[in-house]
Amino acid sequence: MRRISIFGATGSIGQNTIDLIARDRDAYQVVALSGGRNIACLARDALRLNAVVAVTAHEDLLEDLRAALAGSNVEAAAGEAALTEAASRPADWVMSAIVGAAGLPPGLAALEQGATLALANKETLVAAGPLVMQAARDSGSTILPVDSEHSAVFQALVGEDLAAVERVVLTASGGAFRDRPLKTLHSATPAEAATHPNWDMGQRITIDSASMFNKALEVIEAREYFGLDPNQIEVLIHPESTIHALVGFNDGAMMAHLGAPDMRHAIGYALHWPDRRALPVARLDLAKLGQLTFSAPDTARYPALDLARQVMQRGGLAGAAFNAAKERALDGFIAGRIGFMQMAEVVGEVLDRLDARSGHIDAAFSLDNILQMDHLARSEADNVMARRQQ
Repeated sequence: MRRISIFGATGSIGQNTIDLIARDRDAYQVVALSGGRNIACLARDALRLNAVVAVTAHEDLLEDLRAALAGSNVEAAAGEAALTEAASRPADWVMSAIVGAAGLPPGLAALEQGATLALANKETLVAAGPLVMQAARDSGSTILPVDSEHSAVFQALVGEDLAAVERVVLTASGGAFRDRPLKTLHSATPAEAATHPNWDMGQRITIDSASMFNKALEVIEAREYFGLDPNQIEVLIHPESTIHALVGFNDGAMMAHLGAPDMRHAIGYALHWPDRRALPVARLDLAKLGQLTFSAPDTARYPALDLARQVMQRGGLAGAAFNAAKERALDGFIAGRIGFMQMAEVVGEVLDRLDARSGHIDAAFSLDNILQMDHLARSEADNVMARRQQ
């Protein structure tokens, strides 16, 4: 029986993971589940799966979680330290799906105890790629990508020599505003940005899709995970979301990974790896689909892609600064402090300001330095947004 933990269990990735393991319940022992403020969902799944421990990220909700688990054998815990402690408990396979930099410490803890890490948290590699990959090497752990694009690349590379790869193409749906006139995006609302044409995801990641900050993170993540040169990574708008990624080789061939837009593809591949097993997902009918379309992304519409290139050029802790500033800019947009197109402006200004401060971006990769940069960039983003409101 495989021991598994799911961090971010109440989000869309976590719920899809639970859907898969619940179909073969006897094959798994659930060690830990974590969630945010949806205590009812967290407790329900912890009880249903007989988890050893359930953890909420919010310490003020500990008593609510305890009450929801009363009379069961499931432990209740809360807070950042509790998340890391839960991730340190022995497990064979750990899903890392906590959104944002908060997923980094539990992810590192899971790697340090030797678990296979199914990584759905983009920020882990964006903010701390060298640190995370070294932790995996030191413990002999395996990191499996769960982003649909990176899973697609990973699968296309099975049996291939990475040295033969000329380029990797990550596809993007274009998000909620791909066909909306550019001049109207300054007045776009959070509710409009949170409606995705293809995928059923949470509010924050759906808005990141509309701004293509999610794709900017994925470009950096691809570089860190696969060791690619930034110039080898391309992005294409692909509205059908059928081809998740393509890999081009030095003989001119390209391998494409196709599938219905269902995150259970990538989750299931990571869950069963190195085997490939049947999954309860729709099968493609290419004749019915009729055509696949592609276009180059407009950087005026999606300035986050240029910012990703700048981050890779700057190096050091620029990824941590980028991610933190992006999160705070997103908070600002959702709260109505800044407009949709101002998110990229805020992040760009934060990167420029921190890069100008000697010693910050170039600091050594350590968890303390990464978390310090995260705090610094969030504070700087708040300052930038406050000045814009004056």
